Amino acid sequence: MRRFALIATTALLAVASTAQARDTRVEQPLRELVNSQAARDAGIDGSVRFYLAGEKVNVQQRFGEDVTNKKTNAANKSDEEACRWVALSALRALQDGAKSRNANAVVDIVSYYKKNEFKSATNYECYAGTLMAGVALKGTYAKVK
Repeated sequence: MRRFALIATTALLAVASTAQARDTRVEQPLRELVNSQAARDAGIDGSVRFYLAGEKVNVQQRFGEDVTNKKTNAANKSDEEACRWVALSALRALQDGAKSRNANAVVDIVSYYKKNEFKSATNYECYAGTLMAGVALKGTYAKVK
């Protein structure tokens, strides 16, 4: 019986080590995504503009900062496809937050995955696994010219 318990424990450890979650970093262009048909289909309606940190924008008033952390099913999708899908969900949440504050933009957007900032004037960051993909964005709601 003791030998069986040892074999069973060893087998479980082997399975657990091979089931370690993949967490592949993927960088993709935000502007391309925002301007896509997929964005329109997801409800990104153009009433709120999105500006990554480092992009030039004339801010008239700021309404506070927010973080959105979204996940999506990545099974049977390429990393890029899953990342686009979940990024749209994150952008939709920021759009809704901006509208509720009477803001017309979200500025200074940075990726904020696991509370680690990634700044780029062109790209957002996503992490894709075998089953899930995630995007976390932090930005400031604002009125822009």
